[in-house]
Amino acid sequence: MPESQPPIPAATLILLRDRGGMPPEILMVERAKAMVFAGGALVFPGGRVDPGDRALAAELSRDAEDAPARIAAIRETIEEAGVPVGLSPAPDAATLIALRQGLHAGEAFGLLLDRHGLSVDLDALTWFARWLPAHAHMRIFDTRFYLARAPENVAAATVDATENARLFWASAAEVLAECDAGRATVIFPTRRNLERLAQYASFDDAVADARAFPPRTITPWSEEREGVPHLCIPDDLGYPVTSEILHSAMRG
Repeated sequence: MPESQPPIPAATLILLRDRGGMPPEILMVERAKAMVFAGGALVFPGGRVDPGDRALAAELSRDAEDAPARIAAIRETIEEAGVPVGLSPAPDAATLIALRQGLHAGEAFGLLLDRHGLSVDLDALTWFARWLPAHAHMRIFDTRFYLARAPENVAAATVDATENARLFWASAAEVLAECDAGRATVIFPTRRNLERLAQYASFDDAVADARAFPPRTITPWSEEREGVPHLCIPDDLGYPVTSEILHSAMRG
């Protein structure tokens, strides 16, 4: 990939559900092993921002950069997991199936919303982070991360069985334990975000912490620490772990 090619705008949704005194669960998706980007890794639902997302944001007269990413996060979560977030009114099961089928068929999200009498509530999402790696000769995604509360009384999330192989709910600590035991893998940004999420006792805690930090773009860098190369991130953005030995980091 030429170094001059611009980063690909993307968005991802960290969907949390509270468990009454226990750490909240997060919806995780396992990428199909054949995928070029993060094949076989656990990720949050998400994907590229497409032209339809930008067109819908323009119709809503919302911010030209943040709003398309929020729309993409909502759209991708419906498409990948069948979970409707930020839709008003909340769709019934039949409408949700129709929305997902339409997205899989390549129909524009805005047209599908109009057809079913729905609108998007972009404020249902809370800004969490923005990651922009700086790899040479690699595909680079400029990814905005958002938090959202899992909607109540919806059908069980189901994998789309195309780009993704499975999905499940687990606490951030449980996902990290699976990775540490060698039963799962995550790329560097996902691990750092899971470590940050593991600090929270509830969805409200996550939102409060997210709002305590400015929306700064995170670009990891390499540096030697005690003679060992590390991949590092800033230490003032709420992340409890800010470096990892370079050879052990699965870069994304």
